[in-house]
Amino acid sequence: MMPFFFPWAVTFELYHLCIQSFLKSLNTRLNCYGFYRRFHSVAYLQQIWWLEVCGEIDFCFPAGSYSLFFRLHLGRPHKCTGRRGHGSESIHGWDIKPTRFQLSTSDDQHTESECYLSKPGRWILYHVGDFVVSSSDEVTELRFSMMQIDCTHTKGGLCVDSVFIFPKDHRYEEECVPCQKIL
Repeated sequence: MMPFFFPWAVTFELYHLCIQSFLKSLNTRLNCYGFYRRFHSVAYLQQIWWLEVCGEIDFCFPAGSYSLFFRLHLGRPHKCTGRRGHGSESIHGWDIKPTRFQLSTSDDQHTESECYLSKPGRWILYHVGDFVVSSSDEVTELRFSMMQIDCTHTKGGLCVDSVFIFPKDHRYEEECVPCQKIL
């Protein structure tokens, strides 16, 4: 019997995610750019104090093990005129404190992880955690989030594209960064 394989990744456009950025500066802006992304626009966070991206989905997954990822890009991606750059002058604050990721399911599976956002200039899949679905007949409720809420410094230069859910043994086309689990 062949293992089940998603022909697609479960992705969520940004408006499906609850983005709560507590912007505490008049010159803080949220811009949308459409370069190297899966959707027509992505959120570009130019300067923020507090970031919380959260979402949830109820879905009948086939039985198996799955991994959840946030797809992020440090720097403003450039596609115009064929140049590849990342505008590193606008990237700041992500190396001071780690970003925290959380994943929980309706059957009490829970994982927390954290990592520093790094590797500017390319789309990176940040691994949030894994979960197991034991029965295809039941709806699995997933709740996931990404937070960086240290208000002692500003952060900026981050593009938020989407969330992916893949079978755990899936081969990834993009670079993946494993985050350190929090016990």
